[in-house]
Amino acid sequence: MKYIDIHSHLGFEDYGADRNEVIKRMQAVGVGTIAIGADLETSREAVKVATENENIWACIGMHPAHNSPKENFHLGESFNEKEFEELIKNPKVVAVGECGLEYYKLTGDVEKIKIKQKEDFIKQIKLAVKYNKPLMLHIRDAEKYKGFAFEGEAFVSAFGEAYEILKEYKGQVRGNVHFFTGKLDMAQKFIDLGFTISFVGLITYVRDFDKIIKNVPFQSLQAETDAPYVAPVPHRGERNEPSYVISVYQKIAEIRGEDPEMVRLQLLENAKRVFGI
Repeated sequence: MKYIDIHSHLGFEDYGADRNEVIKRMQAVGVGTIAIGADLETSREAVKVATENENIWACIGMHPAHNSPKENFHLGESFNEKEFEELIKNPKVVAVGECGLEYYKLTGDVEKIKIKQKEDFIKQIKLAVKYNKPLMLHIRDAEKYKGFAFEGEAFVSAFGEAYEILKEYKGQVRGNVHFFTGKLDMAQKFIDLGFTISFVGLITYVRDFDKIIKNVPFQSLQAETDAPYVAPVPHRGERNEPSYVISVYQKIAEIRGEDPEMVRLQLLENAKRVFGI
């Protein structure tokens, strides 16, 4: 394994027809991945894919806005602690998530939705602590905030509230903030709690995150695809897949002005350290 995509949804039905071919393309270029669950069903599928394949691991959890009725997307199924506790015992499970807070374009009873998200988030934090697993965080702000501020009223943002929750478990939790969209000061807050920050193919065609990538400690950076979403250049607009993470590695090296081979080795080491693989 030369590269690792720390966050792909390889267990999703998007790969139902050609998952084996996708895995073969990964293997051909030396890419491993962590298959991420977004609910109980997709977590089970992630574990299955990981169990059947070398250099694929699983992360199990409940996305804060997944598997909900379309008419009220954010108030669907709750986190089933008993079922997930059975899954986490599988040796290929290396993390809990993706879990966190999703405040983007909330409608309806917003306060009720936020309370439910926080309850499920805390349950998953406690599961990770109990089994000494890292967390894979999903945090997305309302459009009003976009994760760019921290002081003052931004404490009502998803980033601010997630930080406040995690702060109560400082020293007990660690992990990664997936698809980071905040500013440098916010990144540092999470790094201080024991988290790394990962970036997706978006950085190959958007310059908004260059400052963070240049300035956060190298040991706090990670690369991911979030496949099947957000394919990097030169595959923008296509279905994403884990082998495309190489483009994210290369862009991080370019932004930081570092030797690509050194970046490859460091990012691989970061993933192994955080996820124990």
